[in-house]
Amino acid sequence: MNPPVLANPSFPIGFEPLAGTRADCDACGNAERVGFAFEFAYQPIVDVHTHQVFAHEALVRGPQGESAAHVLAQVNELNRYRFDQACRVKAIKGAKELGMAEHLSINFLPNAIYKPELCIRTTLEAARVHGFPLDRIIFEVTEGERIEDGPWFAQILREYKRCGFKTAIDDFGAGFAGLKLLSDFQPDIVKIDMDLVRHVDTSRPRQAIVRNLARLCEEMGITVIAEGIETPAERDFVADCGIRLMQGYLFARPAFRAIAPLNRGALIALE
Repeated sequence: MNPPVLANPSFPIGFEPLAGTRADCDACGNAERVGFAFEFAYQPIVDVHTHQVFAHEALVRGPQGESAAHVLAQVNELNRYRFDQACRVKAIKGAKELGMAEHLSINFLPNAIYKPELCIRTTLEAARVHGFPLDRIIFEVTEGERIEDGPWFAQILREYKRCGFKTAIDDFGAGFAGLKLLSDFQPDIVKIDMDLVRHVDTSRPRQAIVRNLARLCEEMGITVIAEGIETPAERDFVADCGIRLMQGYLFARPAFRAIAPLNRGALIALE
């Protein structure tokens, strides 16, 4: 059974979730709904075998390109739900306006979820209004965010998957959930945290962790993305582990309100 509204401190007395109508979709990205303005930068996730872009991650930024920390510092208990909903709508709208043909990866705040079936409504409506296929939308949740109710969180992810979205655990290996979350729910994608990838070519402990995570996910049918690739040596070790999807400055930096151009030289070296 889903927990009542008051069980989540993000929702004050009298809270009303968005209904997921066209009017909600039109207004959800409006800063007045949230209380502050924000935009997105997009960073590609590349397949180093095919040299194609697999997805673009939508990364929140301030209206003038300020950092994600600048934006997230303005999120509080009263506006978290609206911010989470507005992020989804704005990211989908921006991707469509940029002509994005690949997957779109959107981060969401699990502690901003009211009921999955209600919180998904505006996302479904945004995808319909802007003509963005549901099976090209990936919802990422960071493993670094403390989840008070693991089974409830797993149920949220199941509902997203049931609706046709892909699911991903971001920053895997750096947070609170870890292998226990994987035992409760198997996402489509696991993104290995960049701190495990950094200098992986020279660190035997990191090598053992990354190699075994890749093997574990393969056995569970989970796609792996290595985050934070900055050097050819890191790329080559990760590729040797069988990981073909990568994200990092070696390939492209996030582009503010734009699709980032790839560093093709970083891909050609693998041919």
